[in-house]
Amino acid sequence: MTQAEIAPRPPTAGEREAYCAVERQLAILLRRAKAFSAGMGRKVHPELDPGAYGLLVRIDQSSPMRSSDLAAYLRVGRATISRQLKVLEELGLISRSPDPEDGRAHLLALTPEGRRRLDDARAAREGQLRTLLAAWPEEDVRLLARMLERFNMLTEGLNP
Repeated sequence: MTQAEIAPRPPTAGEREAYCAVERQLAILLRRAKAFSAGMGRKVHPELDPGAYGLLVRIDQSSPMRSSDLAAYLRVGRATISRQLKVLEELGLISRSPDPEDGRAHLLALTPEGRRRLDDARAAREGQLRTLLAAWPEEDVRLLARMLERFNMLTEGLNP
């Protein structure tokens, strides 16, 4: 008998409580993270869209990169990413250069001004995290980072 043929057992009351607690805490975290990201974006540039901070971080992590790769990573359409990138380029935060492997495509990278502003925002973010977690032992901070990474790895292949 295979795993697929075995009927899943109903969850226990304790399991249901545990998963409901995770769902509640994730909902709070996601709402607060969205607001936090919007604030970080404003620190980079006052005209920045709330979601643009994440774009800059990803471009920084993976540059040079194609806009199509960025769209695929974020699971958004090319038209959506194109509009967002246009704003970042107009603000002088990113640059596009021809892709030497494909003349039709462009590679994205932070400009020196984009780098400076992102580094300043990251320093502010790190300061906020240090303040929030100041009472925690370093090992607890490391454990939180490991658990978040482990959870994020689980969600990589999910489609909303």
